[in-house]
Amino acid sequence: MPLLFPQLRIGLNGAPFVLYKFKTMRDARPGEDPLATDALRITRLGRCLRATSLDELPSLWNVLRGDMALVGPRPLLPEYLPLYTPEQMRRHSVKPGITGWVQVNGRNAISWEEKFRLDVWYVDNRSLWLDLRILCMTVWQVLARRGVSAAGHATMPAFTGSVAGADRSRLPTS
Repeated sequence: MPLLFPQLRIGLNGAPFVLYKFKTMRDARPGEDPLATDALRITRLGRCLRATSLDELPSLWNVLRGDMALVGPRPLLPEYLPLYTPEQMRRHSVKPGITGWVQVNGRNAISWEEKFRLDVWYVDNRSLWLDLRILCMTVWQVLARRGVSAAGHATMPAFTGSVAGADRSRLPTS
């Protein structure tokens, strides 16, 4: 099994780039739906790497290359691009990050709509101080191992489009 998992993701201004992570799942078997079986295909070592976020370490290469920043909205899959609302698309007006406002406010335990609202809030409110706050909060989140995956999934179910009425309670008031 290869050590690294390269995957096409979308970055700044919608430009594609290859994201690198440690491989944490076995390949899908013939006839197996890769997305439907994520939770079943994760390896024991992969579960540990994800719980501690160590699977993200190779993404530092993406930061050094300039594809990503330490802090920003997480880069998502290209197939999600046509599903975004114009407001959600604004998440691509900054470089994607290894960690972000979503990762310290629920990670994969919140809905896609909440994630996008938090990403856009970050875009509108980003600053050095906010980035430093997020980096400090990330340390706590990683140690606490909260929100690593949605129930029944290795991470999150695939994004299939938005619904109205997303929770705004995680947005700061300032």
